[in-house]
Amino acid sequence: MGITASDFDYVCRVVRDGAAISMETGKEYLVEMRMAGLARRLKMGSATEVIEKLRSNSDPKIRGLVIEAMTTNETSFFRDSHPFEALRKLILPELIKGRSADRRLSIWCAACSSGQEPYSIAMIVRDHFPELLNWQFKILATDLSEAILAQARSGRFSQLEVNRGLPAPLLVKHFRADGSEWVIQEPIRKMIDFQILNLIDPWPSMPPMDLVFIRNVMIYFPQETKKMILGRISRVLRPTGFLFLGAAETTLNLDNSYERVPFDKTVCYRAGSV
Repeated sequence: MGITASDFDYVCRVVRDGAAISMETGKEYLVEMRMAGLARRLKMGSATEVIEKLRSNSDPKIRGLVIEAMTTNETSFFRDSHPFEALRKLILPELIKGRSADRRLSIWCAACSSGQEPYSIAMIVRDHFPELLNWQFKILATDLSEAILAQARSGRFSQLEVNRGLPAPLLVKHFRADGSEWVIQEPIRKMIDFQILNLIDPWPSMPPMDLVFIRNVMIYFPQETKKMILGRISRVLRPTGFLFLGAAETTLNLDNSYERVPFDKTVCYRAGSV
């Protein structure tokens, strides 16, 4: 028996309150599928049993696990390719030139999922801008799911995961085979600081950022949450820093403090000057 309309509405409310993710009617199949998967992980009998446990508040961990289960973790190495070309050809050279006086540069990957995005950036830096390794340089990668962050920190990927977007020369150069998995080399892994962060909660103190990747995340948020997050990002971005959103996302009609910067097949946004 499938989940009831009441169960669906309740899970939607929990996920909306906990992660600002909105789900419309018609997504009942998705909720049931994700809750059934969580039931198997927790050795429960069904999706309904998970939701009953959630309603009872008898286990405080269940709420977090439900929110994690309903979070989309779709990602791949060098996803969409064009933003990474812009990063290599335009953005990093411009930032390196502009920050050469203080030799300090920080990059933030928000909603980093299992780590392919920050690892892609780290490989670009190591291969094309090794001078940054002698700077005060940091890549911060955050996500709301501790389970997905543990996977990201491990640097372990399946054959299917490395087949998605990772060029063969980079696989050979930066990974080692371990059974059926591929493990990223330690010099790349150590470039990234993985931390837990729910974007709708209060943010901890963080260093001023030169570059923020928050791609394919805000499409799930209501307008007011998008405005809030863009406003917060504008306060952590250093002057003339850059913001990357997903291809279907924009700052238009949300926050006018960003300048739209087109580059070939991609668009990024620049913070205002001093």
